Amino acid sequence: MRYTIILEPTNEPSNPGWYYAHIPTLDLTTHGLGPEGAMAAAHELISGWIAELRSQGEPVPSESQCFISQIEIPDDAFHAA
Repeated sequence: MRYTIILEPTNEPSNPGWYYAHIPTLDLTTHGLGPEGAMAAAHELISGWIAELRSQGEPVPSESQCFISQIEIPDDAFHAA
């Protein structure tokens, strides 16, 4: 199975260099040191989650499509009251 993973820096001063790994199809999030650490944590989390679902006889969600995009919000939008 293949799942989309979105990586994002945590931006936490107490954890420099750490990244969140979001798995939208499974509604899971984990984190790790650097992109490689976050990907490794995501792989471990997904594997454990799928094993748990299967052990409970529940269906394993499969990803049909995933679109990733960004939206630009103008700076002046934050100044409106």
